[in-house]
Amino acid sequence: MQIKTNRTKILLSLFFSVFLFSAHTEKVKKEVINIWQDVPSMKHCRVIMEAWIPEDCNGSAAIICAGGSYDHLGIITESYSTAKWFNSNKTAAFVLWYRVAKNNWHYPAMMEDFQRAVQIIRESSEKFKISPDKVAAIGFSAGGHLVCWAGEFGSRINHLAKLGIKTNVSLRPDITIPVYPVVTMDKDIGHAWSRKSLLGKNPSQEEMDSLSLEKNVPDDMIPTYLVACEDDPVVIYENSVRLAKALEEKNTDYFFKTYPWGGHGFGMLNNKFMKTFRWNEDLKTWLTERGFF
Repeated sequence: MQIKTNRTKILLSLFFSVFLFSAHTEKVKKEVINIWQDVPSMKHCRVIMEAWIPEDCNGSAAIICAGGSYDHLGIITESYSTAKWFNSNKTAAFVLWYRVAKNNWHYPAMMEDFQRAVQIIRESSEKFKISPDKVAAIGFSAGGHLVCWAGEFGSRINHLAKLGIKTNVSLRPDITIPVYPVVTMDKDIGHAWSRKSLLGKNPSQEEMDSLSLEKNVPDDMIPTYLVACEDDPVVIYENSVRLAKALEEKNTDYFFKTYPWGGHGFGMLNNKFMKTFRWNEDLKTWLTERGFF
């Protein structure tokens, strides 16, 4: 299958990132990485990851996955503002343009992209001035599902092996931060567009169960910081409630931060929600307590 990369959109987004954060980038080294470039079995794919490495990097890294119902990516509204925030906290940021249904990709394409990103970051830790055991993943909406999936399955499923890739590094992030995430594939409260983009029009119950986060929390789940708003009109708040309950039942290291309003899609932009609740400061406190910042 030939990937139909929207090159114009990518170029415009890359230009926007430079323009918007021009003052910020004076002390940040940026690099665009084609994650499948050296993999013969994936020569038909061009998936990029933007590396934003601050001069004063503290050794931590964050992979950033925008939302978009697994159909498209909200890079500008969610990824770039988040990358800037992590850089301001001396943390390397990696913006992943994972494959989506708009370009005719479905499960497990985006999981392959994520695991490849983790592999590259860990194996190139010296180059990026980071510690290979301090790699967090933050995702929004469908991206939140992706980074939490990686936390649940990263030590159980290796999607790179079937592509002929051998590695000795863990493909699982060390911390996961799902923000207003898609959680369940169940039809009662699941986000229909994300489910269709991920699994197609008529997935079986087994397929839906296998990708419902609340049904697959392992005993050794990584630390999780979960964010949701009670008035979310896009991904029903109960999604996060179910995930929090499952994390609690497994006695994992997690924190469920809820807000009375804020809706969906606020990202880390300096909007009304941010000005009111400063949700990134709550996250910063939690990450600092775990030695990440």
